[in-house]
Amino acid sequence: MNDALYRGWRRPGPLPPGGVEVEEGETLDFICANYRIFQYAKGHRYSTDDVLTAWYGTLAAPRVDRAADLGSGIGSVAIVAAWRLPGAHFVTVEAQEISIRLARKSVRYNGLEDRFTLIQGDLRDLSLFEGQPPCDLVLGSPPYFPAGTAVEAEHPQAVPARIEIRGSVDDYARTAARILAPGGVFVFVFPFGRIARAKAALEVNGLVVVRRRDVIFKEGERPSLSLFAASRAIDMPAGVRARGGYVERPLTIRAANGNVDEEYAAIRMSFGFPPGEPAPDTPNSV
Repeated sequence: MNDALYRGWRRPGPLPPGGVEVEEGETLDFICANYRIFQYAKGHRYSTDDVLTAWYGTLAAPRVDRAADLGSGIGSVAIVAAWRLPGAHFVTVEAQEISIRLARKSVRYNGLEDRFTLIQGDLRDLSLFEGQPPCDLVLGSPPYFPAGTAVEAEHPQAVPARIEIRGSVDDYARTAARILAPGGVFVFVFPFGRIARAKAALEVNGLVVVRRRDVIFKEGERPSLSLFAASRAIDMPAGVRARGGYVERPLTIRAANGNVDEEYAAIRMSFGFPPGEPAPDTPNSV
């Protein structure tokens, strides 16, 4: 079987070097084009949220020398972004050894070791980026729920991905504001129903929304997620600060009949995923 082909669609880009073995309890899955990612079969797995964050980030900041991914987990957001930004160097920060272990394997498998610096640590630690150059793009998929407000996942690896154990959207915004280069962009995903909280986190940390796009998972439903692209307020004209950012029309993932929406099919191809293949695992907001 030719893995480069899927129902007549050819995966773009070169083949990764591979050479990293799948261990018991792990899976090795396509994430974009020929890039693959190591995941635990019963742990936290990459989602549509992650892929959309990477796509929106590279759309909002197409010229990037240095990027950061906060709370990077198994590396899903950074790996997709790295495929779309072949000249950028990525610094990822993840607290859980169980997750960064998989990220290191995926980085080696995809031949990205020269382009990645993987840091195990708490994104709230002020010393993590000391003495390092600022970032043109900062990515993040903050946990959506304060402790005690949502059911915890069964696998311990997945708990911090949903519950605010090591930082909230406020902490992500604070760190992003500290490490952004002039004119840089902070892109993150957050529940549509908590837009006010996301905006407050940006404002208190001196950031302003430049653009936002809400995400509807099935035609006819209300939005589930919102994608934010924000920059430092001091870098933006007064008019941009006053408007509060451009709100794009919502992105629909699936049509009412269950088929992949035409626009989303084109977006999927832009990050090297088959246009009609079922979307990645359900988002961590569901």
